[in-house]
Amino acid sequence: MTVLTDSIRLSTRGHADIHDLTQTVQQIVLRSGLRAGIVTLFCPSSTSALTTIEYETGALADLRRLFDEIVPADRPYQHNLRWGDGNGHSHVRAALLGPSLTVPFRDGRLTLGTWQQIVYIDFDNRPRQREVVVQILGE
Repeated sequence: MTVLTDSIRLSTRGHADIHDLTQTVQQIVLRSGLRAGIVTLFCPSSTSALTTIEYETGALADLRRLFDEIVPADRPYQHNLRWGDGNGHSHVRAALLGPSLTVPFRDGRLTLGTWQQIVYIDFDNRPRQREVVVQILGE
């Protein structure tokens, strides 16, 4: 079994900025030369998250609206009282989705569904330089 580690760098705008990572991750898997295994993505940030969704404007708008409804930015957050940075909602939103995602691959191809893309969401309240750690385990 082989373990390889890579990373993806992103410049984000914050405020639920969504990036489609699918093709980039697929290219990393192909470059690895591994035929079968799993690829795990991890964002070392407490205000961003990873998931899958159809990367289509309607679905993305629906996802953003859902987070605005269940974790509104204008609600009082204890984090904001302590740090004064106004991103308490960002931490809660990221915690709901989580910082990692694992996708199997076979024959060097991700096993995603037809309308399923890997997305990174930056919930912070300002632009950031981000990294996604990509670790591949396979043969």
